Amino acid sequence: MEIKFVEIISAFIVLFAVIDILGSIPIILDLQKKSGPVKAFQATSVAFAILIAFLFVGEALLGLFGVDISSFAIAGSIVLFIMAFEMIFGVEIFRHDSPSGASIVPIAFPLIAGAGSFTTLLSLRAEFETINIIIALFLNIIVVYIVLKSSKLIERIISEGGIYILKKFFGIILLAMAVKLFLTNFGNIVMQFIQTIQF
Repeated sequence: MEIKFVEIISAFIVLFAVIDILGSIPIILDLQKKSGPVKAFQATSVAFAILIAFLFVGEALLGLFGVDISSFAIAGSIVLFIMAFEMIFGVEIFRHDSPSGASIVPIAFPLIAGAGSFTTLLSLRAEFETINIIIALFLNIIVVYIVLKSSKLIERIISEGGIYILKKFFGIILLAMAVKLFLTNFGNIVMQFIQTIQF
């Protein structure tokens, strides 16, 4: 294994765009109001552990349950769809009764460690050295930790009116991402089914 700075930067940028913690700020602030303060260290450490585990054994683990990446991504898209629905229409569908509040579900999973980041990690493994992906992922987790830790400060800077606008805007963005994730992976399953019939 060889550490390459270029690979680390490339993997970092890709993962940063997929995790999109800055775009998730309205979701995090909304969850804090429903479930109390987010435990930044707990959320990031759990998410990092999940992502590292998936990097090494994810595809094989899903295979044990007879679940492929596309099916897993569709399940993740439904969770994102419900979260977006809550943000846009101001309704509560999820029961936020976890002992850890929202830190584990849905922040650590599926907001940080979700279908998008899982599939991205598997894609990166085909191009980059594993050590470089791990370093890039760790750097992203540090950024996520800083954002989660500073969420109250961000809330004060943006103000309640700004948060309301951002919540609706990013709710629509999240909804669009959920729909895209669903359609892309549903299309993959349909294509696999067609190929199975043909052969």
